[in-house]
Amino acid sequence: MIETIVDSIRVSLVTQHRVVILKEVNGERHLPIWIGPFEAEAIAMELQGVTAARPLPYDLIKTMISDMGGTVQEILVTDLAQDVFYARIVIDQDGRRVEVDSRPSDAIALAVRTEVSIFVDESVMERAGVVLDAESEGESEDAIGLPESERTEETASEEDLTVFRDFINSLDLDDFDRKREN
Repeated sequence: MIETIVDSIRVSLVTQHRVVILKEVNGERHLPIWIGPFEAEAIAMELQGVTAARPLPYDLIKTMISDMGGTVQEILVTDLAQDVFYARIVIDQDGRRVEVDSRPSDAIALAVRTEVSIFVDESVMERAGVVLDAESEGESEDAIGLPESERTEETASEEDLTVFRDFINSLDLDDFDRKREN
């Protein structure tokens, strides 16, 4: 398993679709995962230190787990099948390991609230992980792709990655922040 952090949440100005970008802690690969607007908002609010007037579902889940004697230990992004990511929330309840099936977006929203690590299975990162070009990691988001030397048969094809490239190239995170302020 590869430890990752939430690098950013991006919003397409054209389609309004959201993607959460996980980044390897000890590497350069990024894992883009499409998520819904409510999940994106819940993750962004927590990362920005914004508190909702009433508890969001992820705050409620955190409280329920705690009140039942459990603690969230880690989040695992375990599989990618037919363009759908799968995740598990790992909970310790009185010394017993409990794994709960989850959408990655929900698991990540819980992870940022409980400050636990997010791990991605190596096979998932190999198939869907991308390396940002040096220019793309700064202000400019030119292109995303793996260098020829890092491509394998299991790595997503250029056609598969084009969808992510086009989407990420159309994002403007600064505009997202301006919309939140209005």
